[in-house]
Amino acid sequence: MFSKIVVLVALVGAVYAEHAFSSQHIHKYDGHHEPVHHGHHHDYYTHPKFDFEYKVSDPHTGDHKSQHESRDGDVVKGYYSLHQPDGSIRHVDYHGDHHSGFHADVKYSIHHIVPYHHHY
Repeated sequence: MFSKIVVLVALVGAVYAEHAFSSQHIHKYDGHHEPVHHGHHHDYYTHPKFDFEYKVSDPHTGDHKSQHESRDGDVVKGYYSLHQPDGSIRHVDYHGDHHSGFHADVKYSIHHIVPYHHHY
């Protein structure tokens, strides 16, 4: 008798069951309904031009440096200077452009320290 009740409940459940439903519907997208026409081409190239400069002077860490750079189109010019660990100062003047490439002139300012010698 128990098996007949199980079969009857399963049959009633199958009759009243609905089709499976998913919330993930598939939508087809074919683009715009009408063709999109662009009037003309825009050239978004902007002439590059900038100037910047900074300087750091930290007596606590001994960090002393500065830099200046400017650009106008393909031409870049600038310099930087920094105190090196040995006490010398490095000065670099540089420039570069599309035709001649990058060029740097490096110079060192050395603080001459006279060593103290003991003569016995």
